[in-house]
Amino acid sequence: MTQRINYIQQSPELFKTFMQFSNTLKNTTIEESIRDLVSIRASQLNGCSFCLDMHVKEARIHGERELRIHHLAAWRESTLFEPRERAALAWTEVLTKLPEHGVSDEIYDRVRTQLSEKELSDLTFDVMAINAWNRANVAFKTVPGSADKAFGLDKANLA
Repeated sequence: MTQRINYIQQSPELFKTFMQFSNTLKNTTIEESIRDLVSIRASQLNGCSFCLDMHVKEARIHGERELRIHHLAAWRESTLFEPRERAALAWTEVLTKLPEHGVSDEIYDRVRTQLSEKELSDLTFDVMAINAWNRANVAFKTVPGSADKAFGLDKANLA
């Protein structure tokens, strides 16, 4: 794959501001392990190889089990995810692939059994951020692994 343009170089102030926003999400009510799962799942759905590569490596560095990462594409059938994680993944999917008639009350009510209003709000910002990153990296064909050294992802030893 050949990268089309380097949006970081073309729009450095916007990139910097969006990175600050994304870094702020690390201090919300949503735990790191769920943020990792959400980033991987949204990136799978959006076909973003750069973000999928990055977030799998981050998850491994954060201690996520390899088998759970492999099971993410089939999380509904897997026994490896807790109810709170399932709620976060359901919310991620519905916001990533918005249904024609919006988010149903059934999905919202199911997710709300596991997440407080604050947590659901924070999670929504997480999902918004990863979807935005996916869109930029898919549009400009950012090469997977090209930022490993800059983000410390070479420590995952997954190359």
